[in-house]
Amino acid sequence: MKILLLGHSIIDKIEKGGQLKISPGGIYYSLLGLLSTKSQSDQIYLLTGYNKKYLHLFYNLFSKANLDYSNELDSLPEVMLQLHEDEERIEVYTNLSTELDINKINNWNLFDGILINMITGFDISLDRLKTIRKNYNGVIYFDLHTLSRGVDNNMMRKFRPVPNAGQWISNVDILQCNNMELSTISSGTSREDIIRSILNYGLKYLIVTRGKYGAELYYLENNNVRAITRPASSVNVVNKIGCGDIFGAVFFYNYLCQRDTAYLLDAAVYAAEKAVSMNLLENINLFLHD
Repeated sequence: MKILLLGHSIIDKIEKGGQLKISPGGIYYSLLGLLSTKSQSDQIYLLTGYNKKYLHLFYNLFSKANLDYSNELDSLPEVMLQLHEDEERIEVYTNLSTELDINKINNWNLFDGILINMITGFDISLDRLKTIRKNYNGVIYFDLHTLSRGVDNNMMRKFRPVPNAGQWISNVDILQCNNMELSTISSGTSREDIIRSILNYGLKYLIVTRGKYGAELYYLENNNVRAITRPASSVNVVNKIGCGDIFGAVFFYNYLCQRDTAYLLDAAVYAAEKAVSMNLLENINLFLHD
């Protein structure tokens, strides 16, 4: 198979114990998820931004993908992350990049599937998503991610209603979001009303990730909302970065291979649990080959 992965590469900065840790982030984790589950004959095409100064941070994974459609940028987005036990993380950005250039791709139907992860929320515009949808007949998987957050004068990202949410949703097939992000795309009075209103835009599936509580998959059948839920196992939490990205990549790859939704959810939750339970960046090879 040929899979296109689209989203920004970013520099993660995490302050811990008085020390600043600089790591590869963003689409790096979606790529890691795909690499951990793909077959040897599959090809992953990466549409992202890269920068020579920081390329060494990403090279171990980027070297395993086709970068023909990627763009060299003067600077990569950088985010200072503050992680909390049971709350959404706080994100403050610098060098917030503009949208990625999609014009290198002439034949979108070259790909068996397209995964778009809105890492910064500015990865592509709504108009560019519409262009992709107009020219692509296959399945588009869309991780809402930071599209759910606005940006204030201090470059802090805070949740807000997604502008033109219905138009974004109606141009994709599978939508992933977490519990908080879900509230930014619908203002329904009950959870079922919110989920139904989102599915009514024509989605095949809505996936809601819930951290230590697992994940839920929703779809319409004979105009009734159906759900499949998977609780997470009790694991020792070592890492909180990139787990949702890995979840989405593993779900989508397996979806392209088969349509057993229960299995897809199991495989994605298991991959996220594995990512949570290890110091991921120090154990890349273990994650890829275990």
